[in-house]
Amino acid sequence: MSVPVFRFAPSPNGYLHLGHALSALVNAEMARAAGGRLLLRIEDIDATRCRPDYEQAIYDDLAWLGIVWEEPVRRQSEHFADYRAALARLDAQGLVYASFESRSEMAALVAARERHGAWPRDPDGTPLYPGTAKALAASERARHMAAGEPYALRLDLSAAIARAGALDWSETGACPRGETGAVLAAPAAWGDVVLARKETPTSYHLAVVVDDALQGVTHVVRGQDLFWATSVHRLLQVLLRLPAPRYHHHPLVLDSAGRKLSKSTRATALRMLRAQGSTPADIRRMVGLG
Repeated sequence: MSVPVFRFAPSPNGYLHLGHALSALVNAEMARAAGGRLLLRIEDIDATRCRPDYEQAIYDDLAWLGIVWEEPVRRQSEHFADYRAALARLDAQGLVYASFESRSEMAALVAARERHGAWPRDPDGTPLYPGTAKALAASERARHMAAGEPYALRLDLSAAIARAGALDWSETGACPRGETGAVLAAPAAWGDVVLARKETPTSYHLAVVVDDALQGVTHVVRGQDLFWATSVHRLLQVLLRLPAPRYHHHPLVLDSAGRKLSKSTRATALRMLRAQGSTPADIRRMVGLG
């Protein structure tokens, strides 16, 4: 029997807060209970927001909490070739196309469409891609790219779903609507998601799926805010013929207004709480594990 593999995968674009502490601690405890391994992955594909001092703070905070992880740590910025290879496999299946609209242009398209009724939004509340780039001729796309225009590489979701068929995943956590066991995936809710951009050869969705497979992750334990994204991840796993881990989505730590914690809310940053005299035991109590 293979050893279960868990992972905690923060982004170094700010300091860890209580929500991250909960996820890291739950991962560590589930790995310990299963006799498994705990990996740490640094998801640093966003070069404009990720910083070395934030990355070092991640190591410091986790060590202070008493969490032990395996070395070496995988840093996504060192593995862009893996993501390019996965993107090329999807492109070879005819499932990738380039779009060229700016954010302001897409906002204008959504506004125009909403004059005739509500435009659909993804589970995070972002409008689905409203453009028509999928209909561009290959020569037209090539002309735009040769001119150096910014672009996003998108998944042709309707074609991808037709190829993959019905999908589900194994869920053991506390899900937003009480889902557990075999959960039916609904990737259509996300529209033609971005897989990469001109300046960044991957996206969160693509990178996390590739990394989990390459690292042999068997159990993905993360917050409920990523529950719906699992539909996209399962779709990519099937298209890329990658193994499907088990999923466990845990409740979020909320602020006094009932909102998800943000890295911009410095009062909940672990380093600030530590400086104010909190102990690791205090943190456990704050996140409901004490």
